[in-house]
Amino acid sequence: MGQVLISNKKAFRDYFLDGMWECGLELKGMEVKSLRDGGANFADSFARIEGSQIILHNLHINPYQQASYMNVEPARPRRLLLHKREIKKITSRMLGTSLALIPTKIYFNARGFAKIEIALGKGKRLYDKREAVKKKALDRQIARTIRTRRT
Repeated sequence: MGQVLISNKKAFRDYFLDGMWECGLELKGMEVKSLRDGGANFADSFARIEGSQIILHNLHINPYQQASYMNVEPARPRRLLLHKREIKKITSRMLGTSLALIPTKIYFNARGFAKIEIALGKGKRLYDKREAVKKKALDRQIARTIRTRRT
């Protein structure tokens, strides 16, 4: 995995994530250059299985400044590139459950292709979020005391 350009921090906070997949992303025109500049936003983005394809909705990629008329709509639906067996596996895991496909990261791999990582997510309730915050604060405090005792 290459350097992560954009990470969906809200997904890690709001969902229990399980089963990660690396997908290609079907981009048009100057969207790649805009991604390289870090011009993307995950706000309210999700993926949905439509027929035999997985479509990513609400991923906002800013228009590239120097492209003028070559830009496309920023929040258009984008197809995710997966093998058929992976799509079938995802479909079977989602069947009859309340799971959602959540994008977690966008990055460029070693060959320079834009990749997106999606995960199956089950929504957290308010008390789950509170527990996660408490655990994170406790872990931070433990790490801090270990650091101070070493010196």
